[in-house]
Amino acid sequence: MAQERDPLGENFRRNLNYICRYFESVSYICRRLAMNRQQFNKYLNGRSFPSRNTMRKLCDFFGVEETEFLMEPSEFSELVRIRAPHEQRRITELPHLQHVHRLMERSRGNLDQYVGYYYRYFFSYGYPGHIVKSLVAIFAVDGFYYSKNIGHFHIPDDTGQERVWFRYLGTVLHIQDRIYALEYEDRLQDMVAETILYPAYRTHRNFLSGVQCTLAGSRSRTPSAGRVVFEYLGRYIDALNALRHCGLFSENSESIPKYILERIDNRAKGQDYVLSALE
Repeated sequence: MAQERDPLGENFRRNLNYICRYFESVSYICRRLAMNRQQFNKYLNGRSFPSRNTMRKLCDFFGVEETEFLMEPSEFSELVRIRAPHEQRRITELPHLQHVHRLMERSRGNLDQYVGYYYRYFFSYGYPGHIVKSLVAIFAVDGFYYSKNIGHFHIPDDTGQERVWFRYLGTVLHIQDRIYALEYEDRLQDMVAETILYPAYRTHRNFLSGVQCTLAGSRSRTPSAGRVVFEYLGRYIDALNALRHCGLFSENSESIPKYILERIDNRAKGQDYVLSALE
């Protein structure tokens, strides 16, 4: 004789399945809850009922009370339609963010090895013949990856008294074996930059090479692109001391290693018709 299901347990099972539809996937829910997918499936198919601590965790995430989870499914579905889960409501109210959110989800866990500090080298777009060396941090917050790029320099051919500071904040993505950084200038908020990097295929990640596209740092605001190199410094460094070594340097400066200079050289070679990153 088949064992009858507990009515409240059956309500919970059906209600949990219903509210999960408001999210992009069960895998996404499990990641946000830091919960084993196999165990969560047991709740979905009614083979297990969550402990009080787990129930509290589920309630906090979905934005419902325990008593509501045990309601008749018809009443629960009406409740949820009126009061959609907080996170899903936030996403659906901002549909233009769904695309970015989807890409950020796909990047989860794929960039952990790249978290840390880097020197960033590229030829200046506003001061020909000079190289910008700045400090970049790639870090994770709640499983998503972000960047902060800080730099400073004295204006060339000036008295040396005026120092320019800049700070870019960005989102870092990992898509089809490439690293993307979408950044905006935080101080003036007047430009956006996109950088695409080769990932490090070996066990070390000393250098990430790529191409970045932004605006020339002058009144012309000319769209410009150039090669860029990220030199890995470590996860934990003296950032203030590292920042002291940043600045704007002549291409002949001894402060720029030859191997860096070769990798950020933007001059066309041979039959090149486009600017490509150097692997």
